[in-house]
Amino acid sequence: RQALEEMRALYERNQADVSEAKAGRTDLIFLIRFRHCCLLRNQRCLLAYLYDRLLRIRALRWEYGSVLPNTIQFHMSAEEVEWFNRYKKSLATYMRSVGGEEGLDLTQDIKPPKSLYIEVRCLRDHGEFEVDDGTTILLKKNSQHFLPRWKCEQLIRQGILEHVLS
Repeated sequence: RQALEEMRALYERNQADVSEAKAGRTDLIFLIRFRHCCLLRNQRCLLAYLYDRLLRIRALRWEYGSVLPNTIQFHMSAEEVEWFNRYKKSLATYMRSVGGEEGLDLTQDIKPPKSLYIEVRCLRDHGEFEVDDGTTILLKKNSQHFLPRWKCEQLIRQGILEHVLS
């Protein structure tokens, strides 16, 4: 806001001096050019600041998912929240269009997995769990299993399983 107020003041002073310069005061031309350069510099700084905020908001979508915590949303302007919602819808539309009927969730694996199978420990009783090949595994508390990563990531997020790092 301070930068915008400064820009407004510089612009108004330039307008007044331009009128006088047209009337014959050529000594003001250098001052007008200097103020104009200050205006352009402030404009570049503000655009860089706004672009950085948009990049951070875009990163929030990948980090937190489609719903932002209230503590983060509180610090965003209405226009930024609107931009986030449009970005969220655009990303969802793209993910639905890629990867067949169900779509492809690009936000699932931010870092590429090192292996397709991971060792997991069951934190609470969950019941039966079916793997791709048709086998059924009983997920009981404190039991450990070697499962396909993509099949158990949702259960890890829900707190039913934990990834055992060896």
